[in-house]
Order: sequence, then structure tokens, then C-alpha cells
Amino acid sequence: MLTERLEVQVRPGVESDLDALTDLYNHYVRETPITFDTAVFTPQERRPWLLSHPEDGPHRLMVATGAGSRGTSQEILGYATSSPFRPKPAYATSVEVTVYLAPHAGRRGIGTLLYEALFSALAEEDVHRAYAGIAQPNEASTRLHERFGFRYVGTYGEVGRKFGRYWDVAWYEKELQCP
Repeated sequence: MLTERLEVQVRPGVESDLDALTDLYNHYVRETPITFDTAVFTPQERRPWLLSHPEDGPHRLMVATGAGSRGTSQEILGYATSSPFRPKPAYATSVEVTVYLAPHAGRRGIGTLLYEALFSALAEEDVHRAYAGIAQPNEASTRLHERFGFRYVGTYGEVGRKFGRYWDVAWYEKELQCP
């Protein structure tokens, strides 16, 4: 596992990542209840989302890349974001965080690398709390968040309907240091 981790690089997301990021996210839209989006996106539809995560400030997009299957190009293995928790001004020092990995990129420590980079970037921002909503069941995401010091605060029961059934979302929070 260590050699695989060393081949992965994490950097801020850029506009040229949009097609690959959209493809990665659409996998979760089509195949899983991890996101409650129910219709796939075009890259143009996803562009405002990408642009809402600049390279500075509290709302970030970190991208993990690694050598492609032929070892010649960099493929996107996953991404992590911090986004507004709620739109009202008093929530400005809270962010919602998430990680999405390419289907073949799990269990390689990539989620850990992404969160390390994201929380390092947020360390200098005026952010007091990070929140994560995890559609249940999702043991891998729960483990990742607990490893980063998130604590369970409650569950919204049957809050989303997808694939003909209702899904619960467990909520976790983490205190962050304000600069």
C-alpha cells in the first residue's frame, strides 16, 4: 500500500479537471445512494460547482491524481471538498466536507491523503466546524471521518429517496482551529 500512496499527488482542482470530476461524480449518481442527486450532470452543468471552490478561502476542492493505467498520464483518483454548510450568514464559519473516490481507488489511503490536504488548507481559514453527512450504510466513509476526529451527532431517518427506497443520513462534526 505504501508504494501506491507515494504515487498519488494531491493538488487544488482546476477547470481542466471538470470532465473527469463530472464522470467520477456521475458514477455515484447512477450507481449508489451516496449522493442524493438522481440525474447525471454534463460538465457544463457542473461548472458552477467547480468554480464555487477557488484555490483559497474556506470552500476548497482538492484532487488526487495518479499515473494512468499506462503510466503516461495523470488520472483523477478522487476529490475532497469543503462547501458552505448552509446559505445563511451566521453559518459562514461552518463547512460541509466530502470525499469521492474513483470506483477502483478505494482502500489505498487516497481518502486520507485528500482529507489531510483539505484540512491543512483549511487550517489558515476562519472555519470553526466541519460537518459530514454520510448516507447509510457506508462503513468506509464512517471510518474515514472517525479517523479524522469527527464525532457522530445524529441521524436523519429516511431523509432521502433514491432507487425506490428511503435512506438515512448520519451526521458527524469536527471542531477546527480558527486562525
